[in-house]
Amino acid sequence: MNQLPDPIRPVRSFLFVPADSERKMAKGADSAADALILDLEDSVAPSRTQIARGMALDYLRSRPDRSRQQLWVRINPLETESALQDLVTAQGAPDGIVLPKVRGAADVVRLSHYLEAIEVRDGIAKGSIRIMPVATETPQALFTLGSYEGCSSRLAALTWGAEDIAAALGASTNRAQDGEYDTIYQLACSLCLAGAHAAGVQPIDTIWADFKDDPGLRRDAQRARQRGFTGKIAIHPGQVDTINAAFTPSDEELAHARRVVEIFESNPGLGTVGLDGKMLDMPHLKQAQRLLALAQRFAASTAEGGSDRS
Repeated sequence: MNQLPDPIRPVRSFLFVPADSERKMAKGADSAADALILDLEDSVAPSRTQIARGMALDYLRSRPDRSRQQLWVRINPLETESALQDLVTAQGAPDGIVLPKVRGAADVVRLSHYLEAIEVRDGIAKGSIRIMPVATETPQALFTLGSYEGCSSRLAALTWGAEDIAAALGASTNRAQDGEYDTIYQLACSLCLAGAHAAGVQPIDTIWADFKDDPGLRRDAQRARQRGFTGKIAIHPGQVDTINAAFTPSDEELAHARRVVEIFESNPGLGTVGLDGKMLDMPHLKQAQRLLALAQRFAASTAEGGSDRS
């Protein structure tokens, strides 16, 4: 994969905000979300899309300092007439574009070409606008989740969703009787997770729709992290702190990871070591190293942003 000019800052929490609501964008800015997604798709009525584009562009231009909080834009699907019109917002140099209803990596490549032309035209740093596909919203997409590796240096993350794919499949619900996602949607989640790790980008978990159910959100976010996701999308500012807490490594986890790394460094000739009565091998070392690297990147992002709210 081609290297970006600057490292991609990791994101624990993406918060959706309708791009046609100054009040909700202001609330998003006051939250602790690592990134806002200014939405031009589902949360904006078609009659207000043009207004929302202008408001999103103005908002991006009003917040040039993104050190504390990244600003992304969700455009409409590439096959719609609205998508190219939505890219007027790229003139405001967002940190990234969320691309819904992708069919595979070819859509990322296509969008990347559009963004490159905009960057050249408007004097924006080449490659600085990243891309996060919503990678499970079409039936075709489920067969292409292994295609993202190396497709574009702009690719920053993959996320998934279960609502649009359910509609595309003609399903009456995406939940089983026990309230868990039905098998096909669990498959979509798993393929997104594997596809993101194969591509070397962040796997971002989907929304928790009941924004008043904090215990449910906490369980869902913790389970997502245990599976290997590194962040989650929020639909309400009240969800952000719970998500950030779930995806921030605890002091105990970091201390254990350091001990794992140290014991392997102290025994360079061994493929397995013992720690606290348990046998550890190379996968445990890689997991510990990954956790420490991610925590370091989160800490660097926080220090860079400080407490300033632009």
